[in-house]
Amino acid sequence: MSEVAEKPLKVGNSRVLRVDASAFVMGQNPFNQFDEFVNIQKNIDWEADPTVVQGIKLVPHGVNNDLPVIIRDIMDKNNLAPGILEREIGLLYGDGPQLYNLVFENGFVRREYVADPEIQSWLDSWDYKRYIDMAMVEFKYMKGIYTKVVRNRGPRAGFEGRINYLQVVPATDARLAWPETGPLRLESVKRIYVGDFQNHCLHTGLTGYPVFDPMDPFRYPITLGYDNKYSFGRNFYSVPSYYGSLNWIMRSSDIPEVLRYLSENGITSAFHIHHPARYWEDKEEKLRQMYPTETDAQLQKRIEQLKDELFESISKVLTGKRNAGKFIETVDFYDEQGNLCQWKVESIDQKVKDFIDAQIKISEKADSATTSGMGLHPSLSNIIVNGQLSSGSQMLYALKLYMASDTTIPEEVVFQKINQAIAANFPKKKLRMGFYHHSVAREEDVNPEGRVMNSATEEK
Repeated sequence: MSEVAEKPLKVGNSRVLRVDASAFVMGQNPFNQFDEFVNIQKNIDWEADPTVVQGIKLVPHGVNNDLPVIIRDIMDKNNLAPGILEREIGLLYGDGPQLYNLVFENGFVRREYVADPEIQSWLDSWDYKRYIDMAMVEFKYMKGIYTKVVRNRGPRAGFEGRINYLQVVPATDARLAWPETGPLRLESVKRIYVGDFQNHCLHTGLTGYPVFDPMDPFRYPITLGYDNKYSFGRNFYSVPSYYGSLNWIMRSSDIPEVLRYLSENGITSAFHIHHPARYWEDKEEKLRQMYPTETDAQLQKRIEQLKDELFESISKVLTGKRNAGKFIETVDFYDEQGNLCQWKVESIDQKVKDFIDAQIKISEKADSATTSGMGLHPSLSNIIVNGQLSSGSQMLYALKLYMASDTTIPEEVVFQKINQAIAANFPKKKLRMGFYHHSVAREEDVNPEGRVMNSATEEK
């Protein structure tokens, strides 16, 4: 075998090693960030013991305390999951955040949206919409939100306390402190630490903040809170709803890389090259005549160099999608005994069609598992099912079901700190903030003058 032409290319969790005109796929299982999911199958409870970072005990978020980074990297490589989460965020956001009162009438409860200049002035004094946007993203990706609560300086001088603003801290940069007393539960956590955990806090260090207490909101100048939707069997952190689909999400991300490499270079050996031994014997004899003082080892090295150069030139012709239609010219000859010496380049049946069909089926299964794990109906995700898009009625009923069942709890978590701050700053006002959603009606229930089709025609 000749020398390796270039470094192996990583495709998913495998390596593709190119040697001349051939390519070999080698599976591997080194310890890396994706071993997280191998460990899950071994029922490892990462919350059972603390991890120590710069001498401080923390509740590890993931087996290696890097689950947020793992999820971020997985999502960055996927073409489907981030778009579904963005659609969920858009559906949850609706027409935007608004203040409201709860009104009870005849045994029913409804929201009465109101405008309050005083509260709105406080909201406008800091970028509250940016906070809400980041909080929604954090919740949809990690099902939990870290919020920094910054108080005014009034209590230092005996004046009234007030929360100045809120700020989202990304899950990649925050960890819960290990409880020193009480049961091992989220309620026992007294401090939350912030730092660059992706790089083990080497450059940022760790900064600890007391946990925000809504019963005593002005006690500390800066506090941190962790609001989440409880995950069954988890004492501290939540895990996202698509957690069980991460293996499928990774698989769907690998398939485009595999197909791309197949298109450009081929995954397996594509050609079998026969070369006559007499050809190289003649080369060796000529080299001995040219370099009579060299040893056998030195001559053999020159022969290997000639082979590498020749096969590299053949490789450039045989491989690559730009080389379609090219050919190789060879000259046949006879040795002294009259035996025919000839070069042969035989194509190896790679069963590419079977391979691609198998990869497509895996991709379809991976996409189905991904969308199911995301928890959003395919009609709302613009996903084609069985080669067809969903009808308007399917989208309408899926939207109504989503609005009725999948928005209330996320909204409560996203606005929890804002509503606690409103209650602390304006205790006499019983106002809350939430998302405003208007009702979507069927086309047949809309007056002909107001239908989209007629409106578009009139505009033309």
